Amino acid sequence: MADTETLLAILRTRRVNTLTELRRIERILVPVNQNTISSEVIEPLTNAWLHYVHSNNLLSELRNLTRSYPFSSELLDEAKMMVTADPESGRSWSFAWLGLKKIESKGLVEKYAGALARNPDMWGGKLPSDDKIAMLEEKCKEEWTRAVRQMLRHWETDPVIA
Repeated sequence: MADTETLLAILRTRRVNTLTELRRIERILVPVNQNTISSEVIEPLTNAWLHYVHSNNLLSELRNLTRSYPFSSELLDEAKMMVTADPESGRSWSFAWLGLKKIESKGLVEKYAGALARNPDMWGGKLPSDDKIAMLEEKCKEEWTRAVRQMLRHWETDPVIA
């Protein structure tokens, strides 16, 4: 197992930028009792998660999980804005987790799947029957919801400062 300074250097230099690798480092650095997290650990973790989200790696990983119906970048952008505007977001160092939780709690998948299915551009400028619109909306909701839940399963406990 790598020592703390090495892991913090890895985070600071952004040598890891996947959810799995960031979570692996996070598990090592963050004790089970999250009340004892030092600022020397929180700052690099926070910055690494911010970079992961803002460099579109979260979107890329979500899209890798949603190949049939690519995850909506607009949906993720709204979740990021909601996290940034939420004063409670300061309780967590993981911008990715906060964004995924916003998607889940604010019904963003439903909102954006419906908007996508009703967008004439999705259908070559003409809207198809209501049945086809409903089918596309449902398929997007299923695939996007599954992807968000799959990403959230990486956290056994919420990454928040108690």
